[in-house]
Amino acid sequence: MPAIFTYSFIVRAFEAGIVIALIAPLIGIFLVLRRYSLIADTLAHVSLAGVALGLLLKINPLLTAFGVATVASFLIERLRLSKRVYSDAALSVFLSGSLAVALLLLSLAHGFSVNLFDYLFGSLVTVSQGDLYLIAVVGCIVLAAVFFTYKELLYVSFDEESAQVAGIPTRFVNVLLIVLAGLAVSIAIPIVGALLIAALIVIPVLTALQFKKSFKKTILIAEALSVVAVVAGIFAAFYLDLSAGGTIVLILVAFFGLSLFKKG
Repeated sequence: MPAIFTYSFIVRAFEAGIVIALIAPLIGIFLVLRRYSLIADTLAHVSLAGVALGLLLKINPLLTAFGVATVASFLIERLRLSKRVYSDAALSVFLSGSLAVALLLLSLAHGFSVNLFDYLFGSLVTVSQGDLYLIAVVGCIVLAAVFFTYKELLYVSFDEESAQVAGIPTRFVNVLLIVLAGLAVSIAIPIVGALLIAALIVIPVLTALQFKKSFKKTILIAEALSVVAVVAGIFAAFYLDLSAGGTIVLILVAFFGLSLFKKG
């Protein structure tokens, strides 16, 4: 057995990372097709405010990140449907507002926390056993939700108006997608970090789309790329003393670059 697997925190990081690697592109493909990619970034910043709240209240930051991201998901969709502001403007409000809330909570906590730095950029030692259980449970919930609403998500992603005419509850599907995105973002924060999670959701999907395969094959390619990047990133972070989140994202960027080169 390689020495890396003798460390319990590394084993937890691998287990959590693989769950996240499977979940992120699964939600990401629907976001990309809906041109909702910016939502992942917005929810990441919202989750950061949740993490700051958890650190301030001295409770598990993942729990508060889940709660804040879920509430924000409903509010984002409600504001989008109200048509009082453009969708991208609504996202900008939540993105900047959540950062302001995070800074305010940090000031109440009397300064920048080393723990928060880990949640910003990801850290192998961030994932506790309790976090692993939470990630596994939320991962199963997301997988089950996508499995049971797959046809509806697919239909709405390609043609929302036709789906509505066909009797599909498009409003419910849209809310569900954003809530699932919020959950996926929240569970990925310990490994990739709040500032980089959007890349794990979007880049594997963009790379897989370059191969121009069927929808299901595109999902499988994105999943494979995501898992390889996460596993390779954790190995590199351990042996080369690098940032796990940064390494994972750079591997994904390299995959995307190679896919463009291959296409050309």
